Amino acid sequence: MAKRVFGGIRQSPVIVPIALVMILYLNGTGGAAPADLHWSQDPGSQCKFFAPASLTSGPTFWIGACVDGKASGEGMLRRRDGDRPGPAFFGRMKDGVPQIGVVDLGDGYRAGSFSDGDIGGGAEPDPQNRIDAFRIAAEAARSVSAKYAGENNAGSAQLYKELAKTLELQTE
Repeated sequence: MAKRVFGGIRQSPVIVPIALVMILYLNGTGGAAPADLHWSQDPGSQCKFFAPASLTSGPTFWIGACVDGKASGEGMLRRRDGDRPGPAFFGRMKDGVPQIGVVDLGDGYRAGSFSDGDIGGGAEPDPQNRIDAFRIAAEAARSVSAKYAGENNAGSAQLYKELAKTLELQTE
C-alpha cells in the first residue's frame, strides 16, 4: 500500500511545475502580461495605458480615473490628429489595459472584449458580450460628459451625452 501511495511522488518534479503554470494561467496572469504590451501615456496627466490597435498610433488622451499611474475604470481613450479628434475607445480599463468596450472609428464600431491587442480582436463576439460592450461604452460616454459638465464645457458635455444615447441604442 505504501508503495502505491508514495510511488507517485517521484513524478512530482514534473507535475508540480505544470500544475503551478496552470494555476497562474487560470488566475489571469498567464495572458498578455503588462511587459508584453506597448504602453502609451496621456501627454497631460501622464496616466499610462495600452491603446487598442484599432485606434492606430498617435497622441492619445485618457479621460477617466488614473490609479497608481494607470488608466482604470470607465472612461475614454481618444486619439488626436493635431486639433482634429480621431478614433476613440469608450469602455472599462483595468491597470491600464482595456477590458471591454467599443472603439468608435467614425464610420463604424468595434465592440467586445479586449483580445489579441484590440477590442473585438479575435472571433466574432457572442451577442451578450457585444451588448455588454455597448452598455459599458454608453456609461463611459456619460462619465466623460459629466467630466466636461463639471468643467463648464457645455458643448463637449452635450456631445458625449448624445453619444452615450447613440451607443445605448446599439443594444436594441
